[in-house]
Amino acid sequence: MRYLITGGAGFIGGHLAEKLLEQENCEKVIIIDNLSTGSLDNLKAIENHPKLQVVIADLTDNDLNLAQYVSEIDCIYHLAAAVGVELVVKEPGHTIYTNVHGTERILDEAVKFNKRIIVASTSEVYGKSDRAYFSETDDLLIGCPTHSRWSYACSKLLDEFYALAYYKSHNLAATVVRFFNTVGPRQTGQYGMVIPRFVEAALQNKAIRVYGDGSQSRCFCHVFDTVRALLALADKQESFGQIYNIGSQRQISILELAKLIIQELNSDSEINLIPYEEAYESGFEDMMHRAPNVSKINKLINWQAENSLEKIIHDVKESCLKKISKDK
Repeated sequence: MRYLITGGAGFIGGHLAEKLLEQENCEKVIIIDNLSTGSLDNLKAIENHPKLQVVIADLTDNDLNLAQYVSEIDCIYHLAAAVGVELVVKEPGHTIYTNVHGTERILDEAVKFNKRIIVASTSEVYGKSDRAYFSETDDLLIGCPTHSRWSYACSKLLDEFYALAYYKSHNLAATVVRFFNTVGPRQTGQYGMVIPRFVEAALQNKAIRVYGDGSQSRCFCHVFDTVRALLALADKQESFGQIYNIGSQRQISILELAKLIIQELNSDSEINLIPYEEAYESGFEDMMHRAPNVSKINKLINWQAENSLEKIIHDVKESCLKKISKDK
């Protein structure tokens, strides 16, 4: 099997590339990444692998001969996207253009060469729904367009519509996956990712900044579990034209998460509550609770998250310590 990973130098893409190259039937992995939020550091473990090809390019660049790469492979993992709440709030126009146009280009090529494609989406598409657990067939409640954070949700939702439309109109072997807060080693807190940001602060005994009152809750899924799901979905024909949640079902408030990280790292950090308007922008809206119903993917591939939140914190800590040691 030959694979293409768009956004393959990103946090999830790097781990996925490693696991693909470990498979006996893997002949080649091509990565396309513009390194805007990804990094070649995520590929250090495999940078000299003979079956790996890394292309530094932007999917939205018309000078990129995307057809050349798509024609060479069997399966596409489309992970390239603008990521992180802070980046989305600061650059909503960039977010929409990058996510929608990049997906449009890769889907067009997948149709042209009749390739398998798995399109990464996000739990953000559920918007302000107040359901206890989100299911793939739920109605979606997106906020007002004057609040820029919803531009990310809408752009990823349009990606989903594109993928499913191409499945219906062109019989494209497309599957959509919705990630719920994937976390783990090598993830950076640079773009607002909460666990790396908290861990980095706790390791230095600096104040941990919790936005809002901290009552908002999330479910954090180890990247190893997420990658395991992506690998298992690749050859499942039953998944064509379908959407699957990928996430842990352990819920924790952000305030309790900060306390847990301080406890696990034996840190002297204090917790500071920061108003949303100070952290982001006036009128910022957050999703108060976000937990997945994973019965659909469990039924298909017998998948559920296996790594604990404590394991995630430990692995992120070790990754941060390596980075600190390297930067000295």
